[in-house]
Amino acid sequence: MRAIVSVSNKSGVVDFARGLRRMGVELYSTGGTQKAIADAGVEVRGVSDLTGFPEMLDGRVKTLHPSVHGGILARRDVPEHMEAIKKAGIATIDIVVVNLYPFVQTVTKSGVSLEEAIENIDIGGPTMIRSAAKNYESVVIVVDPEDYGWVLQRLEKGELDAPARMRLAQKAYQHTASYDTAIARYLSDEMFPEHMTLALEKAYGLRYGENPRQKACFYTVQDVKSRDRGLGALVHLSGPEISFNNLLDFDSAVNTLVGFSRPTVTVLKHTNPCGLASRESLAEAYRLALSGDPVAAFGGVVASNRPIDLETAEEINKTHYDAVVAPAFAPEAFALLSKKKSLRLVSVPFPEVEAEGLEFRNVRGGFLVQTRDYVGGEELAPKVVSRRQPTSEEMDDLVFAWRAVKAIKSNAIVIAKDAVLLGMGAGQPSRVESVSIALKRAGDKALGAVLAGDAYFPFSDGPELALKAGIVAMIEPGGSVKDSEVIEAVDRYEAAMVFTGARHFRH
Repeated sequence: MRAIVSVSNKSGVVDFARGLRRMGVELYSTGGTQKAIADAGVEVRGVSDLTGFPEMLDGRVKTLHPSVHGGILARRDVPEHMEAIKKAGIATIDIVVVNLYPFVQTVTKSGVSLEEAIENIDIGGPTMIRSAAKNYESVVIVVDPEDYGWVLQRLEKGELDAPARMRLAQKAYQHTASYDTAIARYLSDEMFPEHMTLALEKAYGLRYGENPRQKACFYTVQDVKSRDRGLGALVHLSGPEISFNNLLDFDSAVNTLVGFSRPTVTVLKHTNPCGLASRESLAEAYRLALSGDPVAAFGGVVASNRPIDLETAEEINKTHYDAVVAPAFAPEAFALLSKKKSLRLVSVPFPEVEAEGLEFRNVRGGFLVQTRDYVGGEELAPKVVSRRQPTSEEMDDLVFAWRAVKAIKSNAIVIAKDAVLLGMGAGQPSRVESVSIALKRAGDKALGAVLAGDAYFPFSDGPELALKAGIVAMIEPGGSVKDSEVIEAVDRYEAAMVFTGARHFRH
């Protein structure tokens, strides 16, 4: 038996090569792989000994040769194939162990030139992988170091059957497909090309999906154009297994807190922030966020854009939550919170600004693809349309409320004051109903507060309801045919209103 071993990821390759030699397999290799195997005292020959031809073009051409691909692709059950390679003096190759140049790792580093990226596009490797996978009934193809152990055991026992070989072949084709996807994405300057593939990697299985009858997994997306790994950078520090619904809440937590530069805490329930506050003291921000809806907070998720300190942890510890999400936890805070075995502690990076990237939403038969929503700079200096100018304090609260409303399901309404979310209405078919719910949540605190709506008010009924409750300023996109009636109602109450010119629907 003969094997070609040529890998970029050299983890475990020496032990695997040693195991193959124990079985009497002739080893052929290239470059750094050959050196690593030889340095470990394992007999290995260069691929040039197999081809009778030296490497050329700075190593670009090593394995692209009939002696390699003829030996891999020849069908052992076709006499004509065996006669052809015999006449050509080609020996069969029975095992191919290959994984590819680290293209993704290279191009995601900062300052990488196009020339360097191109040089890290593997040609011979994918060709050998595909050849071996095509002839999997006769050739064993291994691309993942995680498979070395069980493959070696089965080879030693002569038990590597057709189903196992087919699984290795499928994995091999997926390996090259993901590799090609990364290259195509890197070379493309189109946001929405005519054809697009996604490279997904299984992070871990989940007990079930949104409901126990649904099966589920978490896959991370390989995107060489984005340095924001999102939940792909999540670290599960403590507590029970992370669920499908947890991950939806964690994603909403990042979406809620992105853009807040001050220490900010949100409390989420079913992906909607029911509490949100910014303060210089993280513990105070938490206490105020909890005050937004302490009843709904029970069993929810707490998220902070700052590491959790002991004082904040002591406050969090007073309420039952499903998870706490933060960039990090102080040792003493972690020691306290991790005592609750039912509480998940998770670290996730919280970017200060929304990174560029695409969002994919699965619908039956396809995907909806869009760029991520974000609060643009012009929205932070909205146009005053009322007679009364908002005060500087009111404007600060309007901007806070505007950032908050972006994260809430439409129709979304937020009532806020002093950088605290006092009440919110979410997901209602009627905008005026969302206003009513937000006012009910805010109660007497609505007096002197501000209101944000994720889209324009189609009629003046919603704003009038808020104004009667004591709302003093409003922020919304504008653009309704009834804008003049809405503004007239605001002026009648001597309140202030600003238009952003942008909406933030979240369906």
